[in-house]
Amino acid sequence: MTGTFLVTWLNATVLLAAPILLAATGELYAERSGVLNLGIQGCLLLGALASFGVAHGTGEIWLGVLAGAATGALCSVPLSLMYVTIGASQVVVGIIFNILAFGLGSYVYRLMNIQDSSSSPMFKALHIPVLSDLPVLGPILFRHSLLLYLVIAVVAVAHWALYRTHFGLNMRAVGENPKAAEAAGIDVNKMRHIGVALSGLAAGAAGAFIVLAQIGLFRDNIVDGKGFIALAIVIFGRWDPLKCLLAALAFAAADALQLSLQLTSVSVPAEVLLALPYVVTILAISGVAGRARQPAALMVPYHKSA
Repeated sequence: MTGTFLVTWLNATVLLAAPILLAATGELYAERSGVLNLGIQGCLLLGALASFGVAHGTGEIWLGVLAGAATGALCSVPLSLMYVTIGASQVVVGIIFNILAFGLGSYVYRLMNIQDSSSSPMFKALHIPVLSDLPVLGPILFRHSLLLYLVIAVVAVAHWALYRTHFGLNMRAVGENPKAAEAAGIDVNKMRHIGVALSGLAAGAAGAFIVLAQIGLFRDNIVDGKGFIALAIVIFGRWDPLKCLLAALAFAAADALQLSLQLTSVSVPAEVLLALPYVVTILAISGVAGRARQPAALMVPYHKSA
């Protein structure tokens, strides 16, 4: 592996980590409150579609980001209703929603009557004085779009919010012992609704990132399992934002490696390379890196005491 290969690989790792990290950070809020939002895969897809349609139609990138985030938040409404208010199976609801989102996304995209070769405007990489010109670190860390650095800021805010504010304390209490939280005056269902809403909003924004900062196009398979990888990152990251950052980089490194190796003369079947990031996902959730303690009330419906 040459120095150029390594720099290119690590640069791609940082770029590919951003959307799954953003989706995982949003999912943290939901799971910390006791809800497994399996529907983030569908929120990602519909957020990507909305961002592409708005950015392509208006030429405004930031409107595309807002459209993606708003669509993800809107998707969280029926999910939250089923998860929290009705108390339906979170796994079943999430799977059904993902199937519906895939069909709806394909149908709406065809209604747009946009040619497959059409692209949307994309964020351009920033040139940060001095830092972007540093050898090795410059091209790896400091030649990305503003949107990527905002994702890092979101992770920092999530860590502060969960561990340094009353909001975070309440959310973690709801996910650990909802009865005790209710006795302390916390509205359990309200906190869970907020957690699911933040999860959907972040997933929609992650879909916008894929379109506007990575690809510039929309396809039915554009999400390509990234929502499920985000769920695995939450587990691998022990439900902690900073650890999820490291986990996202590990997954993205595997994804970027298979992309980079396909451009070289390495005599490895393409199918093996394509499976690499998913093998890492399976290993992460299988407990190879140690057993993770999930929030005690995760996936346990709560009904307010009379």
